Amino acid sequence: MKTLIEQGRVIDPASGRDELADVAVAAGRIVGIGRLPAGFAPSRRIDARGCWVLPGLVDLAARLREPGHEHARMLESEMAAAVAGGVTALVCPPDTDPVLDEPGLVEMLKTRAERLHQARVFPQGALTRGLKGEVLTEMGQLTAAGCVAFGQAEVPLVNTQVLQRALQYASTFGHAVWLRPQDPWLGGGVAASGPLAMRMGLSGVPATAETIALHTLFELLRAMGGGEKAAGGPRVHLCRLSSAAGVDLLRQAKAQGLNVTADVSINSLHLIDHDIGYYDSSARLQPPLRQQRDRDALQAALADGTIDALVSDHAPVEPDAKQLPFAEAEPGATGLELLLPLALKWGQGAGGPGVARALQAVTESPARVLGGALGTLQASCGRLAEGGAADLCVFDPAAHWQVTPQALRSQGKHTPFAGLELAGRVRCTLVGGHLAHGA
Repeated sequence: MKTLIEQGRVIDPASGRDELADVAVAAGRIVGIGRLPAGFAPSRRIDARGCWVLPGLVDLAARLREPGHEHARMLESEMAAAVAGGVTALVCPPDTDPVLDEPGLVEMLKTRAERLHQARVFPQGALTRGLKGEVLTEMGQLTAAGCVAFGQAEVPLVNTQVLQRALQYASTFGHAVWLRPQDPWLGGGVAASGPLAMRMGLSGVPATAETIALHTLFELLRAMGGGEKAAGGPRVHLCRLSSAAGVDLLRQAKAQGLNVTADVSINSLHLIDHDIGYYDSSARLQPPLRQQRDRDALQAALADGTIDALVSDHAPVEPDAKQLPFAEAEPGATGLELLLPLALKWGQGAGGPGVARALQAVTESPARVLGGALGTLQASCGRLAEGGAADLCVFDPAAHWQVTPQALRSQGKHTPFAGLELAGRVRCTLVGGHLAHGA
């Protein structure tokens, strides 16, 4: 089907484009921006006046709860939430039930997702079997099945020797390792260590739980070819940094040429430990919300590119698992539908880096983290380019809406942003030229 998106403000951070223009789509690709192909006759028109036409978002951390929750049709609801938020490509962590450690499970997930004709799903495979931290998975077979990287999700890798072997193996075969830095012995609390956690009687997670893990990881990377100012060694992506001290270590590692990238969640970018309020289990998150100085450091690092990408850290949690005392509640929050408006809220807020960087952090930058794992999509994912895949969204910046359970398509209705009024909402989303959301 040929589609013409008319008179929208076309913004593409990758190329610096920002202009009023028509966008023509045919055969799943963008065939014209501004100047339309000769004889182009659209069968569908989308009036984008007053709206922004943006690259589809790329989310590096979105749990779909499948395999494991097929009975609840979680995949259908969470994919609908993705395209409602303008997300056209997402990475699913391996902590499903069962764990994504076998090619058959990965292939099943990809096949079911493709049948829905919504967002593109890129599974992350388990680094170790069952995420137990003992035996490495068959990364080659999992890559062939569709995995784009390998990690442990929220499960720390206790054995440093296993971590070293995993990095060596992954480096040899060109696989990327994604890790959330957390010391297994210090990271078992439910809130960030500090006066608030002490006053509320909550077990704390010190920033050293993150920095100790980072020190260990960076030392291993230096020993494997990432020496001073000499890029090389394994490719590692750090998932959801949470502390100012962790940001400092990341900045040093990048300056030394270590092959590392990083992301931060929308929760840590906007909120601090005081947002827990009166034991609000919606703010029970991993990593925990830290102090204002940490949030400020994360915002500055995302603005200057030290932290590469912003993620939703989407984790739909059932009501029964949240309606518990804070320390007993399951960590996680919905985020797919909030990623874009919260990115722009940060970018356009006081001291923010502006619209271009905010959009880049959820489009081009995360696509660059995935790199060659995107295959044929590498040249066009996270950007608007003639000849590229027609993965895009039409966003109405003037639409105001309140974050309520009724406003969310996800089955996960819990978020620390509940009740917040946000500016801007996605009107429609195209994935490969197919209208996946909107009219």
